[in-house]
Amino acid sequence: MTTKTQVVALLKENKNERGIQHWKKNGIKKSKLKSFGIGLTKLRKLAKTIGRDHKRAQQLWKSDVYDLKVMGLLIDDPKQLTREQAETQVEELNAGMLAHVFASCDATLAKSPFAFELAQDWMESKDDIRRRCGYSLIYELSKKNLKAMDDDYLLGRIDHIRDEIHGEEMWVREAMNGALFGIGKRNKKLNKAAIRAVKAIGPVDVDYGDDNNCEPFDVLKHLTSDYLKKKLGV
Repeated sequence: MTTKTQVVALLKENKNERGIQHWKKNGIKKSKLKSFGIGLTKLRKLAKTIGRDHKRAQQLWKSDVYDLKVMGLLIDDPKQLTREQAETQVEELNAGMLAHVFASCDATLAKSPFAFELAQDWMESKDDIRRRCGYSLIYELSKKNLKAMDDDYLLGRIDHIRDEIHGEEMWVREAMNGALFGIGKRNKKLNKAAIRAVKAIGPVDVDYGDDNNCEPFDVLKHLTSDYLKKKLGV
């Protein structure tokens, strides 16, 4: 079993100076958290070397280091994760800085037995961050074959996103876009419906900041890619 001290040592060994400088330039403006500058891909690889550890995940989450918090989200045990814990953590996402990893990125929450129920509740929440996480969970859950997430349910989600996206908070819009992409990859019927919705929606504005070169995710481009057409038999 890996101790918190060992996890900290592991991350220090893998710190990225370029990432640290980027964090100081951008991340520190939004949060009091520190960072070892390690990218998410690397953190996921390191998390696999540690394995599932609910107790350790709780300790890491309480850290003031961004990378350790992310590791806590990645190594938590979905069987021991509770709705109460999820509701507490969603309040502690540092103004949404950790929201993407919390609800997506193959992290623990989407693997919990109550993830779909949580997504439904959060998508209807008055809290922007909960709605954002709710749609991010739908993206993750769209990769699975949940009985409750049949075509009729997902067609309803597509219609709702089409009708509501432009009135939403910016990061919720981004998560809705992600959900459309996830839903549209499932089968031919949902792909066609998602493409129609994306065309009806038009451009979705997401401001990643002056110091960030990110562009909004092009959902239409990916839903109409040759790879997906071949996969779905479109």
